[in-house]
Amino acid sequence: MSDAPLAVGPDLPSGRFEGRTDFQQLVRDALACAAREGWPELMLSDANFHDWPLGERVVVESLQQWARAGRRMTVIAAGYDELVRRHARFVQWRVRWDHVVTCRRAAAVDPQDLPSAIWSPHWVLQRHDPLRCLGVTGAEPERRVLLRECLLEWVERKSAPGFPASTLGL
Repeated sequence: MSDAPLAVGPDLPSGRFEGRTDFQQLVRDALACAAREGWPELMLSDANFHDWPLGERVVVESLQQWARAGRRMTVIAAGYDELVRRHARFVQWRVRWDHVVTCRRAAAVDPQDLPSAIWSPHWVLQRHDPLRCLGVTGAEPERRVLLRECLLEWVERKSAPGFPASTLGL
């Protein structure tokens, strides 16, 4: 990581990160920490989740450990085609846990405008430059509140339900 991280929890740094490898490891670590510490809510947001490690066995195992009654996850994307193509394990997990996961689609906007982020009540990650994978992480209350407000704006005003767990047909 580019700056010396300040420990937030056993695995979660606070500060700047740079590069796809660091970003992907932070996603893995955040979801493992969410499972271990029982975070009640998660929000994942990205234009297409192209370079997220959501299809990895270790990530889905963390999500499996995290998911239980009373937990909630909101996923916001401009489109879900890449997620379906690249992250089959996540898609299968999402079908099983449809009652915990809400997916929103922000199709009418420029995908570059959609935040690339993980929000939780305890820690956040935000990529300010998804192409170069540059961003920040932290547990500061101000950072968590601002990101939550931004993501809720997308959920409430700039997106619609999307990516159903199953399709019903005649």
